[in-house]
This record gives sequence, structure tokens and C-alpha cells, in this order.
Amino acid sequence: MSTQETNEHDQKGSYVHKGTSFDRDMNYIPTRITKDGEDGYPVEADRYRLVASRACPWANRTIIVRRLLGLEGAISMGIAGPTHDKRSWTFDLDEGGKEPVLGIERLQEAYFKRIPDYPRGITVPAIVDTRDGAVVTNDFGQITLDMGSQWTEFQREGAPDLYPEHLRAEIDELNDWMLHRINNGVYKTGFAGSQEAYEKEYHLLWEALDELEERLSTRRYLMGPSITEADVRLFPTLVRFDPVYHGHFKANRQTLATMPNLWNYLKDLFQTPGFGDTIDFQHIKEHYYVVHTDINPTQIVPLGPDMSHIMEPHDRDRFETDTWGPGGTAPEPPLASEVVDPAHTPLHVTGR
Repeated sequence: MSTQETNEHDQKGSYVHKGTSFDRDMNYIPTRITKDGEDGYPVEADRYRLVASRACPWANRTIIVRRLLGLEGAISMGIAGPTHDKRSWTFDLDEGGKEPVLGIERLQEAYFKRIPDYPRGITVPAIVDTRDGAVVTNDFGQITLDMGSQWTEFQREGAPDLYPEHLRAEIDELNDWMLHRINNGVYKTGFAGSQEAYEKEYHLLWEALDELEERLSTRRYLMGPSITEADVRLFPTLVRFDPVYHGHFKANRQTLATMPNLWNYLKDLFQTPGFGDTIDFQHIKEHYYVVHTDINPTQIVPLGPDMSHIMEPHDRDRFETDTWGPGGTAPEPPLASEVVDPAHTPLHVTGR
């Protein structure tokens, strides 16, 4: 038996149901923003706003890709607070509790403008059309692919090709496997409603992490010498593992810091522009420990672990390396308005 849940940010109020397994609803608004505007939403600079949360791993991917491709000048970004109630993500970080561009207090308002009484979870990431304030899409998997393929006119010079044609089949296969075994695997472990379901998902998760530990023993990144969409999809899960998933989700066979290839790979990416500078550890911990009251009823947010060691030297440059791929370069520093609070990260970055 399984319980139908949506994204972990889906405001259902309860995430664990006794005697059941966690089953994520993967149905999202499929509308795309494309060059030809086939779905009614053409690529257009300054029209769309990416609404994300630094707490959410699925939204974290879109923040990273937007940075790597240099789309900050074409797609603006709003950041929701790290916690939410049963109804919606809120904009409590903004003055007056209102999103400064969209003028709304809850992301739910943008969903209802598009689909009145939207029946599924109010999830991030979401792209909203600033012309009418209605959500366009929340399909996190397609959003990043479209940023790479549909928004080329507005990408920065030297933007990497994160989804190269000759690797797409292999990337797709790996991404699908990681989605079910790792990205969602941590949730299936943490939201298990029975000992049997927990133990099954725990073992499947660690088998998958062991496979990645072996894969990363022969190459710098998941697909070889260059960063791809696959690395973008794995990083947000790995960076949350020791601070949250290890304890909060009981995925506690060991910490990633004890796995030399995965840990050094994570340090490598964290220290790469566009990855670690998007991470807010305080938002991450506040979200999981405050929102998941059926797992953490006291809502106490732990002070640890100390993540400063993520900035220590790594050994990944021993492998063949072309980090940004042919013709690619590192992104510019984050916009000054998008720099993560230094108190929430071991990184010290200067915005532009």
C-alpha cells in the first residue's frame, strides 16, 4: 500500500502515513516557454520570474542553471522563505511579506490565477508570467533543460552546454535512475510509514550511493571531464545529505564526509562558481526541521553539523578536466541582491 503525496513542499500537512510507503506525485504543469511559443509562452526577456526557495533541492537546480548560463538579466528571481504552512509558500523574507515584483503574499495566488482551485501541491520552482501574475510551469525537470535549449539568445558568452547532444541518452538514463534512487530516495527513506518500507528504501538508497562512489573513482564529474545536467541534479541532494538527510531522514549508515569520492566530488562542486554560492544551509535546515512536524514535532532546528570542511581542498583535479566544456567559461559572481547571507554559508562571495 502507498500514499499518494506530491512534492515535499506540497502543503498536505502530513508526510508520513503509518503502514505506507512514500509515493511522489510527479504530475506537474507541463506548459513550456519556447522559442516558437508553441504553448502560448514565447521566450522573452524580462517577462518571466523564477520563484524558488533556497531550501528546496528541486528549486536549487534552477537557481544553479540560471547562474551557469548567465540568464539573470533575462529571467528575474524571487525567493520564498524557507518554511510554509499547509496552504503555500510565502514571501516572508520580503518587505511587508509581499513578493516585490508579483505583489503577492503566497505563491498559491499565482497558481490560482492560472488554474482556479489548483488541486495539487503549490511547489517550487515555479515560473510566473509577470504580465498577468499567473504561473506558467512548475515542471522542474523541463525548466532547466529549456533554460539550456530555448533561452540561447539570452545566455552569456561562454555559457556551458549542460546537455550535449552526444551524451543526452546517457544523461537521461542516469538522471532517471538518480531521481528514483537518490533524489527521491532520501524522501522515500525519510517518509516511510513502516519499518519494512524504511529498511527497503534505506538499502536501495545506499546501494545507489555506493554505485556513485564507484563511478566517481574514475572521472571528475558524472559524465566525464565536464559538468553536465546530471551534476546539477545530483549536487542539491548531496549538499543536503549530512546536514539533513543523514539524521532527519534516518539515512544514517554513514555521512558523505566518510565516502572519499562522493565527498571530494561534493567539495569540488561546492567550490565551483554557481554551485556552492547558491546554498543557504540555514534555510535548508529550517525548512526540513520546521515543516516536517510528523518527523520533528518539536520543530527544533539543530545547530550542527559544522559544514566548514566543505571548503577544504579536494582531490578531483587528478582526473582529466574540462569543467565548462568546449568554449565554456565560469559564470560571473552572483548579483549583489542574490548573494546568500554569509552567516548561512562557509562561502564568502562578493556580488556584482
